[in-house]
Amino acid sequence: MDHQSVAERVLANVGGVHNIQAGAHCATRLRLVLKDPKAINQTALDNDDDIKGTFQNAGQFQIIVGPGDVNEVYKHLVNKGMKQASKDELKSVAASKGNLGTRFLKTVSDIFLPIIPVLVGAGMLMALNNVLTSKDLFWGEGAAPLVEQFPSWAGFAEIVNLLSAAAFAFLPVLVGYSATKVFGGNPYLGLTMGAAMVFPSLVNGYNVAAALENGTMTYWDVFGLQVQQAGYQGTVLPILFVAYILANVEKFFHKILKGVIDFIFTPTLTLLITGFITFLAVGPVMFKAGTMLGDGINWLYTTAGPIGGFLFGLIYSPIVITGLHQSFPPIELMLFDNGGSFIFATAAVANVAQGGAALGVYLSTRDEKLKGIAGASAPSAFLGITEPAIFGINLRLRWPFYIAMVSSAIGSTIIALLGVKAVAPGAAGLIGFVSIGTQYGAGWPGFFLAIAVSTVLATAATFVYGKRVAAKATADTTAAPVLASSTPGYELTSHMKGSALPLASVSDQTFASGALGPGVAVEPTEGKLYAPADGKVTVAFPTGHAIGMRTEQGVELLMHIGFDTVELDGKFFSPKVEKGAEVKRGDVLVEFDMDAIAAAGYPLTTPLVITNAKKSVGSVELAVAPSSTVVLDDILVAVTAPEQVPAS
Repeated sequence: MDHQSVAERVLANVGGVHNIQAGAHCATRLRLVLKDPKAINQTALDNDDDIKGTFQNAGQFQIIVGPGDVNEVYKHLVNKGMKQASKDELKSVAASKGNLGTRFLKTVSDIFLPIIPVLVGAGMLMALNNVLTSKDLFWGEGAAPLVEQFPSWAGFAEIVNLLSAAAFAFLPVLVGYSATKVFGGNPYLGLTMGAAMVFPSLVNGYNVAAALENGTMTYWDVFGLQVQQAGYQGTVLPILFVAYILANVEKFFHKILKGVIDFIFTPTLTLLITGFITFLAVGPVMFKAGTMLGDGINWLYTTAGPIGGFLFGLIYSPIVITGLHQSFPPIELMLFDNGGSFIFATAAVANVAQGGAALGVYLSTRDEKLKGIAGASAPSAFLGITEPAIFGINLRLRWPFYIAMVSSAIGSTIIALLGVKAVAPGAAGLIGFVSIGTQYGAGWPGFFLAIAVSTVLATAATFVYGKRVAAKATADTTAAPVLASSTPGYELTSHMKGSALPLASVSDQTFASGALGPGVAVEPTEGKLYAPADGKVTVAFPTGHAIGMRTEQGVELLMHIGFDTVELDGKFFSPKVEKGAEVKRGDVLVEFDMDAIAAAGYPLTTPLVITNAKKSVGSVELAVAPSSTVVLDDILVAVTAPEQVPAS
C-alpha cells in the first residue's frame, strides 16, 4: 500500500484537512470527527481498492484501512495538518457535536449505565417486597398480605424492603458520583454533594410537599435568607444540575490555583459554592417545576379526557427521566380522596411499555452484553421499576424509548376512555391491579386490557424495528467472500481455547460484516492468544489488544481480543511477542486478564480474520460446528489457496 497516496485520497474525499476536527486510529480504522459530514465523497471511498469500508458511529466517521497500514496512513494525515487526539479526547469531540437533544440523551446514558446493575438488583428486590406486602394479591379480594398470613416472613420482608429502598432513596449519591465523573470533575466530590442532598437531618424528599403544605418545613437563616432544609431522596434531575455545576466550578479553581493551594482550597471552595447553589437555587426551582407540572397534568387530564390521557401517557416516561414524577404523590393523595387517581394507572401502563421495549431488544439483539442487560431490566420494569430499562437500554438506543412512549400513550388512552382509576398507592406495574378500584369505570378488566395493549405494542414494534435495523446494517456492509466448502489447501488451528462462532454472529458490525475479511471468532475460556499457524508478526500493538501476522503461505491474519478493548490502553494485557518476531503454531502471543476485562464491561469475543483474502485465498471454511468447544490442536479454519499465492 502506498500510505501517502491513501492519506491524500482520504483527505480529498472527506472534504480536506480543514473539515477534520480531530482524528485517532485503532488497530484497523481511522476515526475522524468531521465538521461537515455532507462533504464526504462516499462513492469515491467505496470504490477505493485500499479502503475496506466506512461507517458512522457515535459521531465518528470510521474508515477501515487494515492492521499495519492504518497507523502509517494516520502519520501522513497528521503530517498534512490533521489534529491528533486520543480515543477519549475524540469521544469528547464527537459528543460535543449533534443537536442538544442527542447530546443530552447520550450524556444521560453514559451517567446511568454504570449504575444499572444496582438499579436492576434493587428493582427486583422492590418487586419481591411488593409481592410480600400487597393486599388482595393472594387468595382473592380482601385477602391480607402474605406477611400477615405468614408472620414468620415479616422480618425477611423488612430486610428486603431495606435493601431495595436504599438504592432509590440514596439515588443522588450514586448519580452524583457517576455524573460528576462524566462531566470531568472529581467523582468523590459529586458523591459528597449527593450525600449532602439526602442527609438525615433534612426533611425527607418524599415528605417535602406535605411539610410545605402543613407548615412543618424547617429553614436555615442564611444572612437573612430563609433556605428550605429539603432533602432530595429518589430524585434525578437536581443532582444532574448540581454535578454539572460542581464539575465546572472545580475546573475553574484548578486553572487559577496551583500546587498545595490548589490541593487544599479547590475541593473546599467547590463544595461550599456548589452546596449553597444547590439549596438556594437548584433544589427549590426543581421542586417548584415539579409542582407546576403536576398541576398542569391534572388540569389537562380532567379537561381533555382521552386526549389528555394520550398526552400524559406519551410524556410520563420522559418525566421519569427528570425525576419530577416524585412530585406526583401529593396530587395523588388529593385524587384518592376525590374519586380515584388516573396517575397511578397511567404510570403502570407507561412502565410496562418500557419493559416491553426492553423485552423487544432482548429478543432482537445479537449483542450478548445488551441482551443480558435487557433480559434483567424487562422483568423489573413489568413490576414497576423502570430505571434499569430506561437508562440501561431504551434511552441508550433511543428508538425503543420512543416506541415505548407511543405504546404508553395508546394504553393510557384506553385508561382514560374506560375510566380506570386507582384507590390506593402501590407498585405501578403488572401487579398494580390490586390498587385499582373496581367501582370506577371498567376496573380490573380495563386495567389489564390497557396493560396488555401497551406491552404487546412495545414488544412487537421494538422487535420488528430491531430486526430491520440489524438486517439493514448487515445488508449495507456485507461484502465478504462467501464461506464455501471445498478441499482445504491448508488449515489454521484455533487461536484460543473456547467456543467457536461464525464471524457473522459477533456483535461488532465491522467484523461481522466481513469488511476486514472472512474468518471466525472464539469466545475464550482462557486468557491466552495463540499463533494459529507458523509465520511472522507484522503488527504488535503496545496495548496488546490486537496482533497481526503473515503465515508462511502469505496469508495475512488479524486477531483482535474483544471489542473496543483499545480503550483499556493496555491495561489487563501482557504481549509476549514484538513486531518482526518469527512464531510457530501454538506459540503464546498475548496473555490477558479475562475477569478484569469482563468486569470493565468489554466483550471478550475474539475474531480471527484473513485481511488479504481477495489476493491470497481461494475460499475459507469454518472447520468446526458453531458453538463447539475448541482447543489448540483443533483445525478452526480450512483455507484453499489460489493458483498462485503472492510472495510474502
